[in-house]
Amino acid sequence: MDSLAPMRSFRRVVELGSFARAADDLALSAAGLSKQVRQLEARLGTVLLQRTTRRMSLTDGGRLYFTECCRLLDEIDALEQRMREGSERVDGLLRVNAPLSFGLCVLSPLLSRFLAEHAHLRLDLVLEDRVVDLVGEGFDVAVRLRAELEDSSLIARRFGRVEQLLCAAPDYLQRRGEPRTPQELCGHALLGYSLSQSPRAWRLQDADGEREFALPAPRAAANNSLLLRDLLLDGHGIGSLPSFVAGPQIAAGRLREVLPRHRQAPRQVHAVYATGRHLPAKVRAFLDFLAAHLPAALDGNG
Repeated sequence: MDSLAPMRSFRRVVELGSFARAADDLALSAAGLSKQVRQLEARLGTVLLQRTTRRMSLTDGGRLYFTECCRLLDEIDALEQRMREGSERVDGLLRVNAPLSFGLCVLSPLLSRFLAEHAHLRLDLVLEDRVVDLVGEGFDVAVRLRAELEDSSLIARRFGRVEQLLCAAPDYLQRRGEPRTPQELCGHALLGYSLSQSPRAWRLQDADGEREFALPAPRAAANNSLLLRDLLLDGHGIGSLPSFVAGPQIAAGRLREVLPRHRQAPRQVHAVYATGRHLPAKVRAFLDFLAAHLPAALDGNG
């Protein structure tokens, strides 16, 4: 039985001086209210109220219990109110993990506005390309770019997608020729992304669907797209870059897309987080901010 309900009932009976008035105030039957008080007395092993057909009065134990009961209930009510108010306040420390290149190219221009909107929030943004243990490493949210999310107990919210583009510098293509089919990639110097879900194969799409093409050992491999971009700009081979990294370089003529009819599957952009019944206000505020601003940022970098 809920121990607070009988305490609240007893308090209201004493405050109103009548079982009938208290029952009406609490939307209970008089018999149900009387039963609650009797059960409370039985649990405490003492009589709290002396009752006759004409009169009701507190026993000495009842007066002591009433005083302490009011104090405890008031403290509980105040605590619950503070918790309700705190659950809506965006403050404290928000720990976010994101891939390095995505954080620098896409998130960085947005974060100043987010912090300006939430002056009492502290942000710890950790940029690294490995998949972190969200709960074990104490992150509130992780932004992940994957063709498919692995199964997990985490909650995922999708914000858009990022195209993966095969690229090379114009001078490299002038020296080595431009591949016309995926099979011709094997005759080129390739640059690999070592954290890819399939680092020794590219799954390329065309009008007939998706096929996987095994790759020779890469000329160079790295676990970060910005480093691969620089190697590509220097003419060291062909590599795969997300559109937010490749797009500005292609628009400026410093890179060219290779095999545009055979693109890789796009990467879906998700925020993943662990939650119980109630999502913290700081996490909800960050997710809502991403929903409002990230799709346009992704379009602008594509």
